Amino acid sequence: MTARLPLPPCIIDVEASGFGAGSYPIEVGAALSDGGAYCSLIHPEPDWRHWAPSAESVHGITRDTLATHGKAAAVVAADLNQYLAGTTVYTDAWYHDYQWLARLFDAANLPQRFKLQDLRQLLSPSAMALWDDTKAQVMQEMNLTRHRASNDAKVLQRTLQRVMEQEAVATEANRPPAAYTGQTVS
Repeated sequence: MTARLPLPPCIIDVEASGFGAGSYPIEVGAALSDGGAYCSLIHPEPDWRHWAPSAESVHGITRDTLATHGKAAAVVAADLNQYLAGTTVYTDAWYHDYQWLARLFDAANLPQRFKLQDLRQLLSPSAMALWDDTKAQVMQEMNLTRHRASNDAKVLQRTLQRVMEQEAVATEANRPPAAYTGQTVS
């Protein structure tokens, strides 16, 4: 009998206006440990002007969409704190997501009440070797048509779960049999 794996960690993903010094978050999505999810578009702050058409071509979110459907930075930051307070949240793009979340919380004038860590910290070398193929399989199974923050977070979380399950099975299969007790069965 194999041990039951713990709940998966929360995974976060941030879509942005582009890369570079002037970029800012435009959407944040989180796959929560309990199976729930959070996602919101972010209305750009007045001084958030950077826009990269190449980024828009990837995420498909227009400035007009943000102006119409985006929530204020303060609302999104407060929501994230409500859902994630006191937890460690993982991302596959720590460097960028850290900067974009810092920009979000700075604009909201709120402290970030959760810790952000690199997803790779959870992966052993053997899990890293399984990652790309497993992620491709998960993406195919989920059949997602949009590149969006919440979808990306769900894919990452499901991939992590699957890789951890594969490692658990491999560990169990490689475990030596129980020690011989010297008793015979008649």
